[in-house]
Amino acid sequence: MTRTPPYDLAAARADFPILARPIRGKPLVYLDNGASAQRPSAVIEAERRYAEESHANVHRGVHTLSQRATDAFEGARERVRRFLNARSTREIIFTRGTTESINLVAQSYARPRLQAGDEILVTHLEHHANIVPWQMVCDATGARLVVVPINERGEVDPEDVRTRISSRTRLLGVAHVSNALGTVLPVAEIIAIAHHAGVPVLVDGAQAVPHMAIDVQAMDADFYVFSGHKLYGPDGIGILYGRETLLAEMPPWQGGGDMILHVSFERTTYNELPYKFEAGTPHISGAVGLGAALDYVERIGLENIGHWEATLLDYATQRLSGIEGLRIIGTAAHKAGLVSFVVDDVHPHDLGTILDEQGIAIRTGHHCAMPAIEFFKVPATARASFGLYTTLEEIDCLAEAVIAARELFR
Repeated sequence: MTRTPPYDLAAARADFPILARPIRGKPLVYLDNGASAQRPSAVIEAERRYAEESHANVHRGVHTLSQRATDAFEGARERVRRFLNARSTREIIFTRGTTESINLVAQSYARPRLQAGDEILVTHLEHHANIVPWQMVCDATGARLVVVPINERGEVDPEDVRTRISSRTRLLGVAHVSNALGTVLPVAEIIAIAHHAGVPVLVDGAQAVPHMAIDVQAMDADFYVFSGHKLYGPDGIGILYGRETLLAEMPPWQGGGDMILHVSFERTTYNELPYKFEAGTPHISGAVGLGAALDYVERIGLENIGHWEATLLDYATQRLSGIEGLRIIGTAAHKAGLVSFVVDDVHPHDLGTILDEQGIAIRTGHHCAMPAIEFFKVPATARASFGLYTTLEEIDCLAEAVIAARELFR
């Protein structure tokens, strides 16, 4: 595997102002991209330009600024549609993020359909955001949560999905990429299995969209969700893609603002798709910034980014595996750009604190995926997650700092 990036890495790093800022007097080594990626100047500038030149509320205004804001907001929706290869902008709902998108589907799609004894299927790898909303609707309806297991490598066997689907399964929620382990799940195969049994599928794509191109039509997803802040975009903005035939049947989740066509005290007429799910004033600048982020990553090329992150993952796995007392948690054959690990006699929180003294930012804890971490019989892990701007030298810094930290605890 070549260790030369397929794009100008130095130029890409220069696009991210925060990477030039020292931390505790040391160069920043930012390896917490799985939690939030940094933003390039193009995203920062797009939001600034919108605020300075076009800000107003959208859709109902007849004045120039409102029309500009509406054009920018709806232009971002079309940009997302192209990014996901959705059939129509009617299938693109702006939300606050992945979590809100899943909750919307749980409350508007699942809850009205569930009865006592029905089942929602999830995998053992899921983020809490793809567990708790389903538990909530199960508690409210008498349905139950069924869990597909993982193996010791942190993989999901599609055949285990097949055997756990029953006549009472009403929906499957599955991560595209595990945020805790980096496992890339075979979602197209899993979706095909579920659809053969007549079960719709929600895919949590929060950890997938920064690393690979997504085609919701090719994968045949019913729902696909992600957040802007993991994709080099703003926080507080996210996407729910939903198959139009399903969205059309779903009742609104929240009331007020743009989700309304007509209101009287006797009756309210709801707006058409996608607006019936976008109550209140939306995060307009966030949508503009998200559109700019999509432009940015596609200029570099998601395939190029994926190739470079595969190199980073291979190099990091080699470097960290050679450290005495270090164990990588999650060794799936197909992984995205992150490594979770534990070090003998060093708690991950202590390790994270020590690394911060060297300007190295990693994530420590259960990563909002307690069941997945507890499966490996550890209380927490240290997680280094890579971005398009990560260098091999930064991985060297990580490895050397881990070795030094382990020496402190001998």
